[in-house]
Amino acid sequence: MAVAGYGALSDVYEWLMPEGKLTPAGSVAAFGDLVKRLPPEARVLDCACGTGQLAVGLAALGLDVTATDASAAMVRRTHQLAEQHGVPLRTLRVSWDELSDGLDGSLPFDMVFCVGNSLAHAEGTSARFDALTAMSRLLSRDGRLVLTSRTWELVRARGSRLDVSHRLVRRQGRDAVVVYNWQIEQRWDEEHHLEIAVAQVASDGSVLTCSERLSCWPFRQEELVSQLHALGLGVESNTFDPDAENYTVVAVKGNVPEADRRDRP
Repeated sequence: MAVAGYGALSDVYEWLMPEGKLTPAGSVAAFGDLVKRLPPEARVLDCACGTGQLAVGLAALGLDVTATDASAAMVRRTHQLAEQHGVPLRTLRVSWDELSDGLDGSLPFDMVFCVGNSLAHAEGTSARFDALTAMSRLLSRDGRLVLTSRTWELVRARGSRLDVSHRLVRRQGRDAVVVYNWQIEQRWDEEHHLEIAVAQVASDGSVLTCSERLSCWPFRQEELVSQLHALGLGVESNTFDPDAENYTVVAVKGNVPEADRRDRP
């Protein structure tokens, strides 16, 4: 269903993250209004946990958090971060198509996060729908699914290109140049590729480069909303702006007006 990837990049992922989300507290603050609505000890799933800042930040608030990812390296980093902060956190290497089996016996979740532009790694329309289906099935009644995505309409409009950071990015006292090499295909439903390189510059001028080639299957914002409606999820909020780089969609379990429903893709 999904291409795991993020093996090599897991070691340098800090250089790809915005400054404000480098700490668990900062990552939680990005979703502050949503998190404040959760009851004490609410059950939360982060099913694309990455290096764990969000999951650890949620656990530090006393929430019952499970963190999963298809990348074993990312799960390992999440576990290490939880130990560093001394918070209880369940971590599992589980892909989206394994969620039901991997979390067998778990109670429903009050909130499920799938953030960090991860949804585009599902292999096309059908696999994306299956992934969303698996997430929605884990929601409690009135539970919320929180998704973030690149604005793929913008990404595709810019075409294949090489994006090089205009200035050095400093993390943990080390500087690096970040490079994104986009391979954009003609059709939306084709497999796209993104190679990311983080070139660390040492004090002696030497350069150590870590890179990885990722697969992506882009989607339009209206297609995502349509799939959520087809699953019986109502869109509670949507920050989509055609001129913005990213957007957040919050969907809630409940009745969707018949006019908004769509058949399964």
